Amino acid sequence: MSGYTFENDPIFTRRSIRKFLKRDVPLSLIDAMINAAIQAPSAKNRQPWRFIMLAGEHKAEFERCMESGLDREENGAPLLPRSSSGLPDARNTLRIIKEAPLLIAVVNTNGKSPFVPVDSDDRVTEICDTLSIGAAVQNMLLTAEKLGLGTLWIANTCFAYPELTELLKTDGQLVGAVAVGYADEAPMPRPRKSIEEISEYRN
Repeated sequence: MSGYTFENDPIFTRRSIRKFLKRDVPLSLIDAMINAAIQAPSAKNRQPWRFIMLAGEHKAEFERCMESGLDREENGAPLLPRSSSGLPDARNTLRIIKEAPLLIAVVNTNGKSPFVPVDSDDRVTEICDTLSIGAAVQNMLLTAEKLGLGTLWIANTCFAYPELTELLKTDGQLVGAVAVGYADEAPMPRPRKSIEEISEYRN
């Protein structure tokens, strides 16, 4: 675009980080990320998000519960049998979580478990709240990039949903998690579809 440079813009420099240094993240930086998250727009201003920061033994317990859920999916009573091909990737995600110094669990305070039926009205509300939470998480990730931190937006928590929600003591909907730390890698940008592929202008 004429008159605008993308150089050093966190929208374009942000990467998904899967290797972290063994270095704690100052609480002041986490507070900055959360403050940015809560500035996001939300449907009807419901602000349906809750962020649970986990470090130390609390994060270790999250890891144990997630591993238990993955074991159950593989060997017991799978909740997502048609998604079993994603379990190896979920195991790798667990490895990343163990390496990151901090994990932020993201909860939709208005949401219900994805494993119980909802009516059409509740489904529309859920979609709107999920959009709102996505905006909040994007604010968080971009702020982390500005602060020199690496992040990974995680959805593989779905495989251990009951184990993790019980651990977190929440009756809200666990949307996912964000691993946070100082990056120990500098990934190249991933391919993106062109503007022409994904958009159209109707005059």
